[in-house]
Amino acid sequence: MNNCPFCDIKEEQIILKNNLCYAIYDKFPVNPGHILIIPFRHFSSFFDATKEEKIAIFDLLDYCKKLLDDKFKPDGYNIGVNVGHYAGQTIFHLHVHLIPRYKGDIDNPRGGVRGVIPEKRMYKNE
Repeated sequence: MNNCPFCDIKEEQIILKNNLCYAIYDKFPVNPGHILIIPFRHFSSFFDATKEEKIAIFDLLDYCKKLLDDKFKPDGYNIGVNVGHYAGQTIFHLHVHLIPRYKGDIDNPRGGVRGVIPEKRMYKNE
């Protein structure tokens, strides 16, 4: 659909899948093992996913975590979804990021996903 890279995915790129979604390694990974979980149906927002698609995404997320635990042995994870241009979404086909985190990948990981706005990452009393 309109040159969507996720609608034109090649079977050999898929690392895991179920009946409603599939997983691939991110082409521009934040860390080794960074995975994207993507519904087969083309739509842009997490909030437009059906209940069944949300269940399938979270089910595949568990399988992806197990794969990453076995293959990469990360020390933690971030899970994220960008919804809309102003949230940083650049491909308007829903995809969920599963980002493995490793001890030392940044100096101080406190604040986690709050770091999408760097000056808000740390809590006020720190």
